[in-house]
Amino acid sequence: MAPKSKEKSKTSNSQPPPAIEDLFTSLHQHIKDTKYEEAVKVADQVLSIVPTDEDAIRCKVVALIKDDKFDDYLIKDVKINGALSVINSFQKLPIDLGFHKAYCLYRVNKLDEALVCLKGLERDTDTLVLEAQILYRLGKADACVDVYQKLTKSQIETLEVNLVAGLISAGKASQVQKTLESLKIKPTSSFELAYNTACSLIENNNYADAEQLLLTARRIGQETLNDDDIALTDEEIEIELAPIAVQLAYVQQILGQTQESTSSYVDFIKRNLADEPSLAVAVNNLVALKGFKDISDGLRKFDLLKDKDSQTFQLSQALDAKLSQKHKEAIYANRVLLLLHANKMDQARELCAALPGMFPESIIPTLLQAAVLVRENKAAKAEELLGQCAEKFPEKSKLVLLARAQIAASASHPHVAAESLSKIPDIQHLPATVATIVALKERAGDNDGAAAVLDSAIKWWSNSMTESSKLRVLMPEAAAFKLRHGQEEEASRLYEEIVKNHNSTDALVGLVTTLARVNVEKAESYEKQLKPLPGLKAVDVDKLEKTYGAKPIEGAAASSSQEEVKKEKAKRKRKRKPKYPKGFDPANPGPPPDPERWLPRRERSSYKPKRKDKRAAQIRGSQGAVTKDKQEAAPSTSKSNQAASSKGNAPAPSSKASKKKSRR
Repeated sequence: MAPKSKEKSKTSNSQPPPAIEDLFTSLHQHIKDTKYEEAVKVADQVLSIVPTDEDAIRCKVVALIKDDKFDDYLIKDVKINGALSVINSFQKLPIDLGFHKAYCLYRVNKLDEALVCLKGLERDTDTLVLEAQILYRLGKADACVDVYQKLTKSQIETLEVNLVAGLISAGKASQVQKTLESLKIKPTSSFELAYNTACSLIENNNYADAEQLLLTARRIGQETLNDDDIALTDEEIEIELAPIAVQLAYVQQILGQTQESTSSYVDFIKRNLADEPSLAVAVNNLVALKGFKDISDGLRKFDLLKDKDSQTFQLSQALDAKLSQKHKEAIYANRVLLLLHANKMDQARELCAALPGMFPESIIPTLLQAAVLVRENKAAKAEELLGQCAEKFPEKSKLVLLARAQIAASASHPHVAAESLSKIPDIQHLPATVATIVALKERAGDNDGAAAVLDSAIKWWSNSMTESSKLRVLMPEAAAFKLRHGQEEEASRLYEEIVKNHNSTDALVGLVTTLARVNVEKAESYEKQLKPLPGLKAVDVDKLEKTYGAKPIEGAAASSSQEEVKKEKAKRKRKRKPKYPKGFDPANPGPPPDPERWLPRRERSSYKPKRKDKRAAQIRGSQGAVTKDKQEAAPSTSKSNQAASSKGNAPAPSSKASKKKSRR
C-alpha cells in the first residue's frame, strides 16, 4: 500500500500527532511484515485523527481477519473488538464491508447469516467462491457444485480441488475422472488434488488404486512442502499431510489390514498434532475398528474431542466448525453406542435428546433413541417413535421401517413387524421379504392376510417386465401354503399353472397329490405324465397295496432267537485278570483286612477311650478343708474346662474327614 496524504485534523493536544503519511507508511510496513496486531494499533491511531477514514477502516478489518480475530477477545482483561464488531460499528458510513462481514460469519460458523449477507452483493468471482464454500459447509453439495462449475473458466487457484471435494460430497464421485479430463488437469498435479481424487476412488470402492494414489499424494506433498521457498518446519509439514495419513489408515482398515490400521491410528493419536479434524476422524475410526472390546478406552478417546468447558459431551468449537455434518453425526452416534454398551443409560438418554436438534434432517438420532428405549424394555414406545419418523421422512424410511420390524418381531408383535415390511416398496415383493411377512402373519393368526400377500407378490411379478422373474420360487411356496391351510382348489390351480408355464416335475408331483383330494380323474390324467422310476417295472402296485408289511414271528422261534442272541453276547464277553496292589501275592494273601477300616476310630468296636486324669481332681491343703467359695466356683471351672476341651477337639472331625476323602 502506497503512503497516503491526509489533512491533519485539529487537536487540542499541545503535542502534535504524527503525520498521517507516516502512519500509513508504518501501517503498510506492518501489513507487509504480517505484524497484524501492530497494524491494528496504527489503524486505530489514524482513526483517532480521522474517524471516518475508509482506508484505515478497511486496513483494520483486514488485519483483524488475517489475525483470525473475528469475534471480540481479551488482552489483559481488556475487551478488544473483533472484526465483526468493527464492521458493525461502521455500518452507518457509506463503506461497503458486506463481503468482509460474510467471510467473518463464515469463519465463526454462522453459515446461514453469511449466506444471507452475500445475497445483496455483486456476483463477482470472490463472492461466488465464498458462496460455494458456505454451501459446502451447509451440506448443500449439489448447489456448491453448480457454483463451482460456473467458475471453471475463471483462473482461480485450487478451483479443481474444491470442485472434486464438492462432487464427492454430492455423491457424484463417479464424475470426478471425467471432470478432471474436461479441465485437462492430472490428478497428480498437486498433493491436495491427488488426495481428493483418492477419496473419490474410495467412494467408488476402488481401494487398491486409492491406496496407491494416497501414497503418491504423500510423496508429492513432502517434496512440495520441503521446498526452501515455503520454509515449513517438520511439524508443520506433518500437520499438512495429516489427512493423508488418516485416510491411508482407513483404506488399510477397509482392506482388512487390521493390525496395520490400528497401529497407524494409535500412532497418529499419540503424536497429538494440531489438526483437530484429522484427530477426530482417527479417534472415531479406531473406536469403530475396536468395537466393544475396550469400551472405557473408547470413551476416554472421545473425551479428547469434547469442549473442555462443557460438562456434557459436546464437540469443541474448532471441530464443530470444520467437520462435516456426516462426520459429526458418526462421532455422536458411536459415542451413544459405547454408552449403551457401558450401561450408562442416563448419559446415553441425555445425548440422544440433543441429537435431533443438531441433525434435524437425519434419521440416525431417531434410530439411536429407539435403541435406548429397547434397552429400557420399552419396545412399544420405540415402535411408535420409528413409525412417526417413517412418516416424517418417507424417502429415508427404508432403514427406519426395517429397524421397526426387527424390534417388533423381537418383542412378539408380529402384526407390527409385518406391517412395517409391507411399507417398504423396494423389497416388498422379493421372495425373502414375502416369506418373512407370511411367517409373521401366520404367527399373528392372520392366514387370510398371509395368503393375500402371496397373491399380491405373484400378481406383481406376473405383470413385471423384468427378466429375472421370481414366479418359479413364489408359486410353489404359495401352493404349498394354500394346501397346508386347506385350500386344495387354489393350490391345484397354482400347481397346474406352474406345470404349464415352467414344466416342473416337482410341481407335477404336487399337482397330482393335490388333485387326488379334489378331482381324482384329473389327477390320474396328470399322473400319466410322470416318468416311471427305474427298477419298478416288475412291481405289481395293486398287490403291493394289499400287503400289510412284515409281521413278527411268535412262539419257539422267537425264544430260540433270543437264546442265540444271549449266547453270542456270552461269547463276546471278555475275561479280564483281576488287578492286585503292588507287592501283593495272591497265593499268600495273609490276614483279611479289617472290615471297620473305613469307619472313624471312635466308631470302631475296638475303640477304647482314654482315661480321665485323676490328678485334676486332687485338692491340696489340709484334709477336709474345702471352703464354701471353692464349692461355688467349682461348677464354673468345670464349664470352662468343658468349653476349652470342646474347642480343643473341634478340629479333629475335619482332619479325619480330610483323611477319609483322601482315601477315596
